[in-house]
Amino acid sequence: MGSDKQKEKVKDFALELGVDDVGVATATRYESPRSPELRSVFPGVQSLVVMAYKELASCESEHMHIATNGRLDLMEFTRSCNFKLARFLDREFNARAMTVPVSYPLPMDRETQGAVADVSVRHAALAAGLGNFGRNNLVLHPEFGSRVIFSVVLTDLRLDGDTAVADRICSDCDDCVESCPGGALEEEGRTDVMKCLRNSQPYGIAANIRFWMKYAAATPKERQAMLIDQHYWRLYQAASIGFQYFCFNCIKNCPIGQG
Repeated sequence: MGSDKQKEKVKDFALELGVDDVGVATATRYESPRSPELRSVFPGVQSLVVMAYKELASCESEHMHIATNGRLDLMEFTRSCNFKLARFLDREFNARAMTVPVSYPLPMDRETQGAVADVSVRHAALAAGLGNFGRNNLVLHPEFGSRVIFSVVLTDLRLDGDTAVADRICSDCDDCVESCPGGALEEEGRTDVMKCLRNSQPYGIAANIRFWMKYAAATPKERQAMLIDQHYWRLYQAASIGFQYFCFNCIKNCPIGQG
């Protein structure tokens, strides 16, 4: 079977899973300035199959638990699609395949501050012709704008890459910049990750560390008060279910793809 027919079969399988779009990049086209070299992750990699998933209207809700739940639902769906596609490549083509998640797990250390992945799904989507970068430093899809997330499957199956999106999708309206509560997008071409995380993940690792350092220095009475405070309850919930995002402004306020 030729490479074109193999790619068509892979794409058809992915779309049948319910993903909204799928693209393919050759390993040589993928470039990420901060992530490790791709062959250090998968020495035999030849291709990246990138799947796109449209965000539902959950991201518009002012009730952040509803918005967060919508993202968690979507991430669970992406993990299922990733595994099923990797298994298909293994069974159908006797190809080796590795899955790359939307977000976590990812390296958590002081050097990267939990902000650099082993494989950048944004740069993979760019290489696979699924969009290009907007002012919010997210990959904008031609149809869905910012309301999209991506997952990746690496494989040693040699597939022809898709054509990159040539025309810039972003309208440079700066709605994302103006609506960012943390001012994380003020410098064009760069997201201040720490400013973003303080707003988008108020119950993440930084808040967790601050709580337990304060707890260690507290008196027994102060500790009791801390444990019945709603802040601890929210930390506990975040630790139980994983990362919670409490800001979707750069996604929901982007006019691209919203009619």
